Amino acid sequence: DPTQRISLQSWRFVLATAGGMLSTVLMMPLVKLIGGENKALGFQGGIAALSVVAFLMLAFCFFTTKERVEAPATHTSMREDLRDIWHNDQWRIVGLLTILNILAVCVRGGAMMYYVTWILGKPGVFVAFLTTYCVGNLIGSALAKPLTDWKCKVSVFWWTNALLAVISVAMFFVPMHATIAMFVFIFVIGVLHQLVTPIQWVMMSDTVDYGEWCNGKRLTGISFAGTLFVLKLGLALGGALIGWMLAGGGYDAAAKTQNSATISIIIALFTIVPAICYLLSAAIAKRYYTLKSPFLKTILEQLAQGAHRNEQEFTHKELQN
Repeated sequence: DPTQRISLQSWRFVLATAGGMLSTVLMMPLVKLIGGENKALGFQGGIAALSVVAFLMLAFCFFTTKERVEAPATHTSMREDLRDIWHNDQWRIVGLLTILNILAVCVRGGAMMYYVTWILGKPGVFVAFLTTYCVGNLIGSALAKPLTDWKCKVSVFWWTNALLAVISVAMFFVPMHATIAMFVFIFVIGVLHQLVTPIQWVMMSDTVDYGEWCNGKRLTGISFAGTLFVLKLGLALGGALIGWMLAGGGYDAAAKTQNSATISIIIALFTIVPAICYLLSAAIAKRYYTLKSPFLKTILEQLAQGAHRNEQEFTHKELQN
């Protein structure tokens, strides 16, 4: 049920964002509490404390989670499954959208500390800046369900990405040290970016239905594994891009001031690079992603009819035996 999917993903990201925001808010107090003036020790201790909490929570999830639907056994090789998901054109589109959207958030997130330090000139407001972004994320996740009830989720996805591109470009023209304006912008960016995240995860599920409709094979596990692979690839590319661009601009971590090229690169990393990713994402989703609500409804109805037919045939054979 696509409606239940978006609802579950929305709740998932509301709670995930709340957890991330909590760890963000707690980090600096833990650093001060554990390390005092020794920030290196404080960060080591803070990360260790949060890691222990994370381990306990993951262990709790593992031992209390139970698979309640027994999936039928499959007899195909991984090579065949990989070939089949690659032939799923909508899976490839969602994979590309995943890379673009994770690149946008990774580059902006990775450049945030540099931006607050060298552009706003107030490294002390970093935690407040990041928390503002996380609060926006929280609201954006909650808005995904009501907005997709109102409009087709694909339309919401590409319109939101287009708006993110426009706002990101507008941020490029904000003067240096305009702290209040950037707090407003980062809050809006947080809302809009996290609005599309639950939708994108539902789109991943939709490609599984589409693949089953095309070739009769439901490849949920390997489809999500493949999408997670490209997500991690996007994270790696985003981190590398920040390093390459800063190095190319002559960034000096020990310097009291940065050269004009480095300043321009930091601003571009925080604004223009994400804008390009969002713009490409909007254009690709509008042009190439075809699993809009009417078509998806037809696919799900045909899959349900096929499952019902198979159930009737199985019951008939059992009665004959």
